[in-house]
Amino acid sequence: MDFKDYYKILGVEPGADDATIKAAYRKLARKYHPDVSKEKDAENQFKEVAEAYEVLKTAEKRAEYDELRKYAEQGRPFEPPPGWQPRGASGHGADFGESGRDFSDFFESIFGAADRSHRGQGRGHARRGQDVEMVLPVLLEETLQEEAKQVSLQIPQYSADGQPMPAQSKTLGVKIPPGVSEGERIRLKGQGLPGIGGAPSGDLYLVIKLVPHPLFDVEAHNLILTVPLTPWEAALGSKITVPTLTGKIHLTVPANTQSGQRLRIKGKGLVNKLGEHGDLYALFKIVNPASSDEKTRGLWAQLAEQAAFDPRAEWSQRK
Repeated sequence: MDFKDYYKILGVEPGADDATIKAAYRKLARKYHPDVSKEKDAENQFKEVAEAYEVLKTAEKRAEYDELRKYAEQGRPFEPPPGWQPRGASGHGADFGESGRDFSDFFESIFGAADRSHRGQGRGHARRGQDVEMVLPVLLEETLQEEAKQVSLQIPQYSADGQPMPAQSKTLGVKIPPGVSEGERIRLKGQGLPGIGGAPSGDLYLVIKLVPHPLFDVEAHNLILTVPLTPWEAALGSKITVPTLTGKIHLTVPANTQSGQRLRIKGKGLVNKLGEHGDLYALFKIVNPASSDEKTRGLWAQLAEQAAFDPRAEWSQRK
């Protein structure tokens, strides 16, 4: 069975928004509609376009398709990964012409024959449970952990007629994927609302919300740590201890370090989707004492006289 690239069929990029996908479908559906098209093999082309739109027009099916798309290999027959279970969700989609909704074997392998059989059924029949979307706060430290994060959730519940019911408490072990980013969704299959009439439960989607760290700023998969230095540490150089997400390390500050200067600490950043570690950058900031006594001010004055350094000397050279 060959993999169907629904994005390619519609002529859109994988990151296309809903409006772009809809516009592409309308254009191609008109071009290949059997009643008006003079294109060769128009009917089959029309079915391909409609099937692609059926999948990409809804967030649920599109997310499932995108998940499987990662397993597709060019030039090789497509098979769903081990343990894959088609969700069999019902949908309402594009017109497939006189012959009804004629889905391909590839479509059925993803969404299951139940997707077709559930169409047209009215209320009171079996119906898949609704998906649930919730925000999952994640600490930067947790993105580096290999073990699952234990998450306690209150899942909303509804009766068969749509009336709210007491929420269900769940504690789930959630594996935070490597390289997870703000706004990314983690799908937990079958952890959404229960189905009706024996139909499967919906899915739970956890939307990642990275919790700001009190010390580290994030740049892609690198971390920035602002490191305060005294004037003498910056001038003379020093050995200091700095924190990382996995513990403290010793850092050598070069002599004559300037404010705003960065020092790269390799491999102490976040992990990307390939499992590779980013870097930690120490951003130096020279800080003066908040107050000083008369003796200290005298030493500063002596240093200023002996150093005879003017950091704004180039200004006087400008015309």
